[in-house]
Amino acid sequence: MESIYIDTAKILKAISDPKRLRIVDMLSCGELCGCELLEAFHITQPTLSHDMKVLIEAGIVNDRREGKNTFYSLNQDRLAAFKNTLHEITTSKANCICHSGERR
Repeated sequence: MESIYIDTAKILKAISDPKRLRIVDMLSCGELCGCELLEAFHITQPTLSHDMKVLIEAGIVNDRREGKNTFYSLNQDRLAAFKNTLHEITTSKANCICHSGERR
């Protein structure tokens, strides 16, 4: 059960940055080239690379290389699991942690 909290916190931390959250929003419309993201934010390549690395390591963004370009898309399966987990931990239920004596 502890891994659920760790994985969820990793995603929440990744999207807690407004720029990264906006990148996720942009990718919700479909795959984008890194160059398109650079233009939208007027940031340097190293800054974008760092932000994309955080999102990829959190598992919510996929990347693929095509020649010199990198294309990014949302990992829909991971995001669906994240939404389900977030719903599960924010909803009262019979087997809720508050009923199990595991409170800390």
